[in-house]
Amino acid sequence: MANPLFRKLSDANTLNDADRDILDKVIARQRTVAARRDVISAGDRPKDVHLVIEGFACRYKLLPDGQRQIVAILVPGDFCDLHVAILGEMDHGIATLSNCTIVEIPPATVDDLTMNHPRITRSLWWATLVDEAILREWVTNLGRRPADRHIAHLMCELYLRLKAVGLVIDHTFELPLTQQELADAIGISIVHANRMLSDLRDRGLVTFQGRRVRIADFDALMAFADFDPAYLHLVPRTENGLQRDLADRGSH
Repeated sequence: MANPLFRKLSDANTLNDADRDILDKVIARQRTVAARRDVISAGDRPKDVHLVIEGFACRYKLLPDGQRQIVAILVPGDFCDLHVAILGEMDHGIATLSNCTIVEIPPATVDDLTMNHPRITRSLWWATLVDEAILREWVTNLGRRPADRHIAHLMCELYLRLKAVGLVIDHTFELPLTQQELADAIGISIVHANRMLSDLRDRGLVTFQGRRVRIADFDALMAFADFDPAYLHLVPRTENGLQRDLADRGSH
């Protein structure tokens, strides 16, 4: 597939062919990680920055009784933690949810990008701020939204994030999460998750086809979830302060 990092960062700022060449070199150091494996564990001393090129991964916290809370879902083009090398040790784990292609980026490369390439630096700041905005929305979902709206909200979010990197085709996208993993992200039991998914299907809002999800009426799903895509910041500011119209990333 085309470089998802370049495609994602282009949404934040106008990048040129030279920037593309630089980012193509950044993703050259790739490795394959099987599904449901730790990329880096809590307590590890981080070294390289990890970037998802293909597949789905997650950030998670593990409780003493073995229960897991997924605190972020990572899709192609997402950094696991851009400035992780600053930390003395990991306070959370990064794991794959499907077979993944992962890029390992040395801290020196990140330093070079941020010191010598201002357009890319602006885009990296944007990516970091969007990660924080997504986390705020997840906290709101966990604390205030009913489970059915919470799951619908997550489907809307993933639809737009995957569409931004070209991974939605005919209103359909791959979602290789198990029901247990979805429950771990929502903070409910697997039985409750199964019931909520069935409810969304019965309402005609979401169709499940094996590992793929189809959303035929995105506007209806947004209304049900009370979803406002503003926190994804898909209409960024250009350097002169004007906004580029990225058009509707939903149903149109």
